[in-house]
Amino acid sequence: MLDQLVVQQLREVVGSHNVLTSKMDLLTYSYDATADMPREQPDVVVLPTSAEMVQQVVGIARTHGLAIYPRGAGSNLSGGTIPVKKGIVLSFQRMNKIIDIDPANLTATVQPGVVIGELNAAIAKHGLIYPPDPGTVATATMGGSCAENSGGLRGLKYGVTKNYIMGMEVVLANGAKVRFGGKTVKNVTAYDFTNLFVGSEGTLGITTEITCKLIPAPKFRRAMMGIFQTLEDAGNAVAGIIAAQVIPATLEIMDNMTIRTVEAFAHIGLPVEAKALLLCEVDGMSQDLVDTEAEAVIAVLGRNNCEYKAASSDAERDQLWLARRNALPALASLNNTCIVEDATVPRSRITEMLVACETIAEKYQVTIGTFGHAGDGNMHPTILFDKYDLETTARVHLAVDEIFATAIALGGTLSGEHGIGMAKMKYLKSELNQSGLDLIRTVKEAMDPDYMLNPGKMLPVPEVVA
Repeated sequence: MLDQLVVQQLREVVGSHNVLTSKMDLLTYSYDATADMPREQPDVVVLPTSAEMVQQVVGIARTHGLAIYPRGAGSNLSGGTIPVKKGIVLSFQRMNKIIDIDPANLTATVQPGVVIGELNAAIAKHGLIYPPDPGTVATATMGGSCAENSGGLRGLKYGVTKNYIMGMEVVLANGAKVRFGGKTVKNVTAYDFTNLFVGSEGTLGITTEITCKLIPAPKFRRAMMGIFQTLEDAGNAVAGIIAAQVIPATLEIMDNMTIRTVEAFAHIGLPVEAKALLLCEVDGMSQDLVDTEAEAVIAVLGRNNCEYKAASSDAERDQLWLARRNALPALASLNNTCIVEDATVPRSRITEMLVACETIAEKYQVTIGTFGHAGDGNMHPTILFDKYDLETTARVHLAVDEIFATAIALGGTLSGEHGIGMAKMKYLKSELNQSGLDLIRTVKEAMDPDYMLNPGKMLPVPEVVA
């Protein structure tokens, strides 16, 4: 049990109302959105409202040898915010101010607790968007999104979080506060610390302020759905669209398991006999360009044995994307445990990965629905099972092992947007080799030698830390 002296010190820094110690609060912060992960309740939850408070909390943690777990909305899917060594969960829910919107420089500066959807609502009046679009955009925070380098449906054309973070303020493990980057379009001063911290999963520092790039919102768009009777045709169509030099804003795929589950869940009229669906949207600042790209996509679909439907109104377009955004909640409703992976392969290997997921499901007799960002090769094999059935759970773990082994064998990567966290830590050597792991540990120990910041994520904590 945490010494009450520590609790009192924390209360003096952030205020009593920002220090949570009840059993219910500690239970709430003992897990995140990742299924099938071990849990540990923190000793205390602290909700700072300023960078200076964060610095003082870090000082208290160092004095008492406590771990710190930075946390946004907890919507990550890699076990990234679970407090595996107890300590302090540092929640940024109350550091949620939009500090500055600067249309002249196409930037916004925000605190880490700002929800991405709320940022986009605030900048819409200026005709701007922040493109990274994770599936949990209505709850995911800017700080958490930076920590995980999250992507989303618009990643194919617009990129992921790291492509939009221009500057940050970070509190280090020694309590120092540093700033780097800013509003300038070009900045090559010294090391690229911004890209070091984006995707570092809270293991190197604690982000307290973010300056991000905005872009003009596209004025025109067209959406369509391709209906396929084989996975091979769907995969070939993806490759054909890119080969036609069209980069859609969004190019998503759903396999038959996902199609049937979403239709049963949402009743939106999906073709449940289809082997696969492609959902595609092209956008731009010119109606002529959008129409030209849409016709090029339709031509590719036609050459790949596809029946297609084009949205003729915003309402029909919204229905298409409602289908995609319902994929995860629909699949999750099938059983008490839902593991969502994000194995990513080169676009040219998408068909092989899709077929492999079907084969793995049959081999291990587990339920897998696969959907994802077909245009950038980012697949989400989603496994549904009863965690209380130990025999089934063992088969699920073997299936997950084979999914990642397959992705690596196809020239892919362990994560396209979910991060490593706890969930994929054991696979990291298969992609990076021992030399890569050693380099990660060298950076970690240079910046956080005591493994105080989010320990047990990305790398195991050494049994004895020098």
